[in-house]
Amino acid sequence: MLTVNFDRLGLTAGDRVLDMGCGAGRHAFEMYRRGGVVVAFDMDAQELADVQQVFTLMRDALEVPAGAIATIQQGDAMELPFDDGEFDRVVAAEVLEHIPHDVDAIRELVRVLRPGGTMAVSVPRWFPEVINWRLSDEYHEVEGGHVRIYTDTELIGKLRAAGLTYEGRSYAHGLHSPYWWIKCAVGVKKDDHLLARTYHRMLVWEIVHQPRILRFAGRILDPLIGKSLVLYFRKPVSQ
Repeated sequence: MLTVNFDRLGLTAGDRVLDMGCGAGRHAFEMYRRGGVVVAFDMDAQELADVQQVFTLMRDALEVPAGAIATIQQGDAMELPFDDGEFDRVVAAEVLEHIPHDVDAIRELVRVLRPGGTMAVSVPRWFPEVINWRLSDEYHEVEGGHVRIYTDTELIGKLRAAGLTYEGRSYAHGLHSPYWWIKCAVGVKKDDHLLARTYHRMLVWEIVHQPRILRFAGRILDPLIGKSLVLYFRKPVSQ
């Protein structure tokens, strides 16, 4: 389930790409599949080990083109262990809302992006996220949880202030917002609740089988209640 549109990001085979805060690796896998030279970066050693295992399986199954390379790197978003301008593309999907000092993390992301390179940043969208917070403290008051709710204007402003040129936005996962509203209403950890369990089955059906009716529903709902805000930027060549 991808949040970032890699065609819009401009990803091409051979690009040096960073997935900062890769988590389980969904975007890193797609960039590897498209022929990127990928670094999956995260603080969680176990998740990185799992990502490395999938990279190996993809390579052994010949699912990636010649020249594609994928590695993992553990570290802190505040001090990225990379050279200035090392990457052609940078992705930070559903990460910044977890970082207390987000401006410092943004500064690091901009530093490692080459002049002329592009960046995609996604965070939970303001309206669906406000509903989640109002329905449940448990949703966000956990270790490593969400520490803020961004408006579009706030996040665009922070990335522009760091030196990037804003190129556009989109919204994603409109079908997922009602699921989280249900979870927050009935109890975030109550996966066995009838409403949560039934809706989750529908989401699995959507992800695995991509039925036409749910694809259509998603296209309608994404701009209205899409759970994720996705922003696209370019680093000016003059920097």
